[in-house]
Amino acid sequence: MSVCPSCEEPLEESDRFCGACGYDLSSAPHASAPDGRAEPVTAPAAQEPPAWPAAQETDSSDTPAPVHLPTDLEGIESAGGEAPARPDGAPDPRTATPEQLEAATPPAGTRLCVACRAGQVDPDGYCENCGHAQPRERDHMEQELDAVAAVSDRGLRHHRNEDAFVISSAALPDGSPAVVAVVCDGVSSATRPDAASLAATRAADESLHESLPRGTHPQQALHEAILVAAEAVNALAQEPATAREHQPHQNAPACTLVASIVTRDLLVVGWVGDSRAYWVPDDRSATAARLTEDDSWAAQMVAAGLMSEAEAYADERAHAITGWLGADAYELEPHTASFKPDRPGVVVVCTDGLWNYAESAQEMAGAVPGDAAARPLHAAQVLTGHALDGGGHDNVTVAVLPFPGTRQGAGSA
Repeated sequence: MSVCPSCEEPLEESDRFCGACGYDLSSAPHASAPDGRAEPVTAPAAQEPPAWPAAQETDSSDTPAPVHLPTDLEGIESAGGEAPARPDGAPDPRTATPEQLEAATPPAGTRLCVACRAGQVDPDGYCENCGHAQPRERDHMEQELDAVAAVSDRGLRHHRNEDAFVISSAALPDGSPAVVAVVCDGVSSATRPDAASLAATRAADESLHESLPRGTHPQQALHEAILVAAEAVNALAQEPATAREHQPHQNAPACTLVASIVTRDLLVVGWVGDSRAYWVPDDRSATAARLTEDDSWAAQMVAAGLMSEAEAYADERAHAITGWLGADAYELEPHTASFKPDRPGVVVVCTDGLWNYAESAQEMAGAVPGDAAARPLHAAQVLTGHALDGGGHDNVTVAVLPFPGTRQGAGSA
């Protein structure tokens, strides 16, 4: 060979490798030319790749060119170029007609699985496609009206949310509104505490909407509403005898309750148990106050002068409640109180899942955002986050009711 078959560099007779490209000359095939000289044999041409459609250029508006789908080339998809079927049986949105997509769309109000996003959720709360258990609706709830907002969260340690709330607005006889918030905490040691709290909040709210428009004084109306709520919880204990035989160790459903009514110039609170209401003025230089007294072992020890507040609440029996709504309550004594604040502020109505992390009125005022009166839902969200950041050991429920300012000099009723 006189030249390298790879790079056509001139060669010497004694060369075994090309000095330019290193080609192994001993392995190169030879062919005879008509004049008897050896000629290099060229390698076969490489196979041409399949030709993809050329992408369109962008126009003057910088709109990107359309993306080519695999179906634009034959043989790319299986089954002769058809798009494969989806595992959930839904039509492929790339190739389906509008009629097929509309037929596959579930009806309005259908709950889709949070895991596979394809199967529908059955009445028991499980996905019909993958079997995944769905989050309970009460695990986290938020609601906002014009003058009140509330948030309830399961917390970080409980397997379900046993709290409940209702917020609403009723019209007084003079046409002015009365804003209502009812918060209940199910007693975990009782049977069906979540059902008890839900029944109590709904019954109390319905009672208030019947009595307030008739002209019943808000404090009296709230006292009657608590009694109605207690009857609703008591009714849950009226189970068939056979049910009690199968579960003799279970006791009656029970819950605590705290509620507030805010009118144009009056603030009313009512409670049974250890859920609380706080007053937080917009002017944080003014004094915040706790508006309720717990029905608890610790509160009784302090009231009797047997222990200081710090000692009582440090005791392991501190949160044992002495008052609740339920068929096995010792004696129902609804507490109510009314106030006429002389400045604007907010009423914070909450379960112990929140106040355990902001127990004193000063601590609660420090946790409430400064714009709570203007943004009650944001304030409720911040307070819920405060409890979760503190550990979230219990269910957390809080309602925030802004109170409009009244004339200076008004005192407590």
